[in-house]
Amino acid sequence: MENKGKDNQVNIELSEEVSEGVYTNLAIITHSPSEFVCDFIQMMPGVPKGKVRSRVIMTPQNAKRLMVALKENLQKFEENFGSIDEGQTPPMPPMNFGTPTTQA
Repeated sequence: MENKGKDNQVNIELSEEVSEGVYTNLAIITHSPSEFVCDFIQMMPGVPKGKVRSRVIMTPQNAKRLMVALKENLQKFEENFGSIDEGQTPPMPPMNFGTPTTQA
């Protein structure tokens, strides 16, 4: 069976605009019973208002897969480059959308 490896391949397109990425320094995560919403925000020093640069909405199952993938990649990163200093935790923005919120 020569095509055995091809059965698991996924073709993913990455546009030039998306490939540039966006810089964020704050993430606000909220959830409902059916989805997780991750807002990636850019806060500027001395400016009290941040701007949502990107929003990602996913199922709870995909959110858990993302958490596992991030954990594995952080472990690999620290094995190669040393422990990540978490530094100071910024204050929690005064936002509540009626669901539990997590900040990263």
